[in-house]
Amino acid sequence: MTSFTAARMRRRLAENLTAYGFLCAALVCFATFSWYPIVRGVLLSFQQVDFVNSPTWVGLDNFRRLFADPLFGVAWRNTLLFTGLALVLGFAVPFLVAVVLNELRHATAYFRLVVYLPVMLPPVVVALLWKWFYNPGPGLFNTLLHLVGLPGLSWLDSTSTSMLSLVLVATWANMGTATLIYLAALQTVPPDLYEAAELDGAGVWQRLRHVTIPHTRFVLMILLLLQVVATMQVFTEPYVMTGGGPQDSTVTVLLLLYRYAFVYNDFGTASALSLLLFLVLGIFSAVYFRLTRRSG
Repeated sequence: MTSFTAARMRRRLAENLTAYGFLCAALVCFATFSWYPIVRGVLLSFQQVDFVNSPTWVGLDNFRRLFADPLFGVAWRNTLLFTGLALVLGFAVPFLVAVVLNELRHATAYFRLVVYLPVMLPPVVVALLWKWFYNPGPGLFNTLLHLVGLPGLSWLDSTSTSMLSLVLVATWANMGTATLIYLAALQTVPPDLYEAAELDGAGVWQRLRHVTIPHTRFVLMILLLLQVVATMQVFTEPYVMTGGGPQDSTVTVLLLLYRYAFVYNDFGTASALSLLLFLVLGIFSAVYFRLTRRSG
């Protein structure tokens, strides 16, 4: 072995050791802050834990306690209702806004900034801001209704409007990211296809249906999955704005989980509920990927 070959092997070994060193550091951080909490949460769901006394193994008692709680079914029903409403608004509205922005030829950077600005606000600030908007007295929305001669609404104090009010807040606060992703996908559609569709007499909705949606289908499917996973974990809006009321109409799964952990000091049952939510979202994601792969 020549000295040149030996030097090259030493250099390559040093480069590999450096790369593996960075990789091991990343794996250690990921295991410490992601894998360990997941495993620890699964173990806690089968224990009685209050972090004061020693944990005791209780088997499935935490799950039985969950299923016996009347709020368990209410929380899941409210969460599914929130997710359904959020899909109608939070999934469709950003796509339509992106289509409009894609058609603009002037001040495009300004409008993109305006759309994305709510994302940069802290979620609690957004919730408090909209809570003032919904105020039945001097709130912005009821003031506008009074100006046009319409009666005010009890936005957050009525079981018929409270959930929709929270969905509007979440849609406004989070639509910026989805809009920009849709906009990036729309700009990859060849302009020749739109020109050919116009020559064939296709209108706006026909171009949207036969050109835009097929060419952005992959992005639409991915964001639909992310939308469901995110909205099933809604917490900030009901916690800050309604506290779960009125009459438990906005109690969500994560809000109930919070109550078990930090109000009832029952971390074992809270972990059991988090494990159920993890399993539901995992099964949904697996089924969704399987169905979309078949349809593709």
